[in-house]
Amino acid sequence: MANLSLDDHSDRLLIQIASYNTNLQGVLALPQDLVDWLAPTLQVSSFLSRERRAPDIVAVGFQELLPLHLGLTGYSKSVIDNRNALILSQIEAHAPNKERYSLIARIVNVGVALLVYGLDDGIARRVCDVQTQWTGTGPAYMGNKGAVGVRFRVPGADGGVGETFTFVNAHLTAYEDRLASRLADYKHIVGSLLFPPISPDSLEPSTLYATSHLFFFGDLNFRMDIPSSHSLSAFYKRLDAARVLDDEKTRAELKEFDQLVVEQRKGNVCTALREGEFWKFKCSYKYLLGEVDRYNTTRIPSWTDRVLYTTHTDSPDNLDKSDITNILYTSIPGYTTSDHKPVVCVLLLPRPAPTPATTLPTIRLPSTYTPVPDPLATLKRYVGRTLDRIIGICWWFLVLLGAGSSAVGVFNFVLGIGALTWWRWWKSKNVGVGHATSI
Repeated sequence: MANLSLDDHSDRLLIQIASYNTNLQGVLALPQDLVDWLAPTLQVSSFLSRERRAPDIVAVGFQELLPLHLGLTGYSKSVIDNRNALILSQIEAHAPNKERYSLIARIVNVGVALLVYGLDDGIARRVCDVQTQWTGTGPAYMGNKGAVGVRFRVPGADGGVGETFTFVNAHLTAYEDRLASRLADYKHIVGSLLFPPISPDSLEPSTLYATSHLFFFGDLNFRMDIPSSHSLSAFYKRLDAARVLDDEKTRAELKEFDQLVVEQRKGNVCTALREGEFWKFKCSYKYLLGEVDRYNTTRIPSWTDRVLYTTHTDSPDNLDKSDITNILYTSIPGYTTSDHKPVVCVLLLPRPAPTPATTLPTIRLPSTYTPVPDPLATLKRYVGRTLDRIIGICWWFLVLLGAGSSAVGVFNFVLGIGALTWWRWWKSKNVGVGHATSI
């Protein structure tokens, strides 16, 4: 947690980002009281400021929002409406000064969802050029994995063009040994999560990096890859693995084996993005369902759920420093309906700089990295969505046939096909016998 007073930074925007893999639970995933997750400023305000301050922007991302067969069919409206109403009611109920919020934008693709809110008396009245986008990284670009994004512009107080904000919620490939797939997922997201051109003189769509501020978060699924020679290589197989992770020095040692840290240092993923000290809290995955502090011994506990960010004034050559102040970055252990714990991050942006009326400040990237839009991005996205719908409808039918269980549905379907085949065979045989007897 940063040690500063918000009293001296009222002109700097406060951003709150929350992310949670709900384990396909739909409306059952969250308790009605979301204060631990969505109102962290109540917990930290006494450390930051004499007067409590509500975030200017609240971004909430979900992964595995609802059962997969419903997500694939696109049947997510009722669930996302429920989540939106609950989130809005909770952030307003727990806002330190009874602030009101408005939904700026929301976007869902299968089970990956993003909702972004703004203060009614501030950002929500100023935003413009609101855009949403989605892409799938599953098999044949299906949406069981992928990303969704929201971008908007906030005009400058001086009448200038202002700054753009881009929020991306992602769910990358799972399993410890699928690192290469996660790296490929990120590359595909950069190439296919495309927004309109940032310049009226350009016809080329813009990538997620063509923005003043970028926030990339979600269940990124990067795991710890601990060498077998290391003394902690098998700690996760112990029933008291959570106790091992109680020690911050141990977590700091283990974070050096975090795949995201290792690959980012190599320049293979999340180029130019920064992150807070994630090892300050315990690994967010994989917990036993119903347990506050017990891990599943079949998986290596890992920091799969992350929040990364950067701003246009950050140097492309120093990832250890950012002009964005990370005030709070933690997980919320009390949520037990998923094998993940939700994470939350509170960020204080740098003061907006006066800009020429026609120039949007954008993120600076290393000279060795140039994100390129995929010319086939639209085709790939809709191939994936078409497969989503076909497979989702078939799956949904099997779930209905199995009274809520797809496995029972498959059994009933096979049994029904077998019975129908037998009945046709029996009928044809007996009709033939009856015809011969009558002659």
